[in-house]
Amino acid sequence: MKYDLIVIGSGPGGYVAALRGAQCGMKVCIVEREALGGICLNFGCIPTKALLQSAHVCDAIRGAADYGVDVERATINFKRVVERSREVAASMSKGVQFLLNKAKVEVIRGEAKLLTPQKVAVKQEETNIELEAPRIIIATGARARELPMLPIDGKYVIGYREALTQTERPDKLAVIGSGAIGAELAFFYKSMGAEVTLIEALPHLVPLEDDDVAAAIGRAFRKAKINTMVGAKLTSCKIVGKNCVLLLETAKGNEELRVDQVLSAVGIQPNTENLGLEELGIETERGRIKVNNHFQTNVPSVFAIGDVIPTIALAHVASAEAVACVNYMVEGEKASTPNYDVVPACTYTTPEIGSVGLREHQAKEQGIEYIVGNFPFTASGKATAMGARDGFVKLLFEAKTHKLIGAHIVGASATEMIAELALAMQTGVTAEQLHHTIHPHPTLSEAVMEAAAQALAECVHL
Repeated sequence: MKYDLIVIGSGPGGYVAALRGAQCGMKVCIVEREALGGICLNFGCIPTKALLQSAHVCDAIRGAADYGVDVERATINFKRVVERSREVAASMSKGVQFLLNKAKVEVIRGEAKLLTPQKVAVKQEETNIELEAPRIIIATGARARELPMLPIDGKYVIGYREALTQTERPDKLAVIGSGAIGAELAFFYKSMGAEVTLIEALPHLVPLEDDDVAAAIGRAFRKAKINTMVGAKLTSCKIVGKNCVLLLETAKGNEELRVDQVLSAVGIQPNTENLGLEELGIETERGRIKVNNHFQTNVPSVFAIGDVIPTIALAHVASAEAVACVNYMVEGEKASTPNYDVVPACTYTTPEIGSVGLREHQAKEQGIEYIVGNFPFTASGKATAMGARDGFVKLLFEAKTHKLIGAHIVGASATEMIAELALAMQTGVTAEQLHHTIHPHPTLSEAVMEAAAQALAECVHL
């Protein structure tokens, strides 16, 4: 079967590439071995947010008396919480199927392997088929990375898939790794009533975030009675009876932790095995596929996007790469490429985290002269009315030009507010422009205006 474009993988990179290809008039097929939508829609972003929404509802009920609302004690049906998240995921996957059908993209089920620079073999249950196209995009995503001393068995040691789908809640859970996945699932399981210990090998939680953000999240987690251990290195995990016994190296010496279950959230590894890369001589680096600025491999007809290449492993980045990659196929060198300096990152804990651009320590390391504006939500009327006073907006501006170079929000709706600041960075907005842009009152977003004013020593509300 011949096509103009073959896409391998249907996650937020793959299905967007297929849709954009069809939009440009190409005859496109997409090869998928599991559910449409990839990890993001089925075992990542979307079902995680569904679980967290249940946690938010539960926490709201627990705190209802603070708002003058008397309700009976919340009773958690953990199985139903998980079932709802699976229904949400299934609904979104069907939505992808609808879009692909509408665009006349053919979906082919099976395991794909490159045979030649323009041919793909697809292994199906009862037969094998061959596809041919002048352009192929690899968008096979990634899976949970395993530590040598912590192999995932799906029962005692679990990855994010099991954490999202198991219908029985452990009484005691240890989470190894405090990135977005670990932090979000630690918060979820604590809200569901588990005793949670969040373990991070680096000196502070959410280690990719700004230091002030990390400190705020540490305080918030301790306030929520999540046990946190930083600078703690896991050395072994043994199954003893029905428990997991963890041995950790800490500043205090060796410590032992006994739990019912361990969630390994130590990052991801790309799905690049068995794709025929070696046979075609496609270059990789540390397991990821090497590409040029237009996502082209050293084999010109083969492209790669998303978590399989050495860029930022986020769903929205994969989608942006998908559009840019297909645009290059149509427009050539004049096609634009993603700006990786302006990629918003979000963590959906309570409080939420939204960040874009440079962290303060990065600006220092790069020798950039900068000014900082910081506005706490304790001074926000809307946050106070909501009962969500934890957090702040922190903005970094280049000292000479006053252009925004970094933005960090901790607090309610931080993941929604960060988009304004990503746009501001992308378009070269200055502190003065943010300060003099009238924001509606009362809103959480006023804190952006106020933080810019504070950087200019003109904030009247602090």
